[in-house]
Amino acid sequence: MLSFFTNRRLIAMTGAVALALVSSCTTTPASTPAPKSGFVSVPGGPVWYEVMGDGKGTPLVYLHGGPGGTSCFVQVLRPLGEDRPIVRYDQLGSGRSGRPTDETLWNRGRFVEELDALRDALGLDEIHLGGHSWGGSLAAYYYLETGGEGVQSLILASPLISTPDWIADTNYLRTLLPEDVQAVLTEHEKAGTTDSEAYQEATDVFYAAYMWPKEAVEPYSCPDAPWNSLIYNQMWGPTEFFAPGSLKDFDLTGRLKDIAVPTLFMTGELDEARPETVRSYADSVADARFEVIPGAGHANPSSDPDLYRSLIRTFLTEVEADE
Repeated sequence: MLSFFTNRRLIAMTGAVALALVSSCTTTPASTPAPKSGFVSVPGGPVWYEVMGDGKGTPLVYLHGGPGGTSCFVQVLRPLGEDRPIVRYDQLGSGRSGRPTDETLWNRGRFVEELDALRDALGLDEIHLGGHSWGGSLAAYYYLETGGEGVQSLILASPLISTPDWIADTNYLRTLLPEDVQAVLTEHEKAGTTDSEAYQEATDVFYAAYMWPKEAVEPYSCPDAPWNSLIYNQMWGPTEFFAPGSLKDFDLTGRLKDIAVPTLFMTGELDEARPETVRSYADSVADARFEVIPGAGHANPSSDPDLYRSLIRTFLTEVEADE
């Protein structure tokens, strides 16, 4: 869901996807306006942000995965800046943002306050709000907790909506792995040795099947904006499919009916956010659309960026046409 990589995998996969994606800090072409970026103060410290593009449409604020990931991959949406400003930011504790050591900051309520502070600082009264993986979780949670003032639509891409559902789905996907790989995973989870080399290698087999079954077409890397594994481990756990952290009881399924804005759900065909489950979430929202990216896993923004962008662009254009 979340950060999409174990520590070793994240280091080894420089140039592939992190957090579902490891993303890039490419130089802005001379023919386009320089991006606007800086820091805003949020509860707990400073947060780095960037506004990509100056189109006239309602801004899209897009949230990264993790928890503890970075907004690097959101650069895949940079071309949409022709239509509207695309706002990305590194959540506190990761990327270029401040890195406080107070572990009490890593809770879902503070992340909501963080987004509120960013909106206030940048004057983002009316927005579209989206996110990938944990970013989709946070987008939905933010809307439901705040009442969604000024939020014109939601984009929930490969989202964690229910940890129990997520673990049930990933446990099913584990049964499709070779039996020896399953045995290694179970053995080390029971023994509490999930930091072992053998466990990491077995985890890589899962990720190869459901994170990036397709090679990244637009790989991104931000070596100057690293993720924070401490936040990921505290809130989630050591892997995508073993979640003893503070999000273990996260479940928005009973609240989805309260979403009253157009909502785009999308996921990859081979995603650990399984299409069957994500479709059921869409069925709970009155004005929802559901899309599947063929052949893609959880890291679908990098593996099929053109389709990922097209689905978002079409959705936002139709939402604004209906207003």
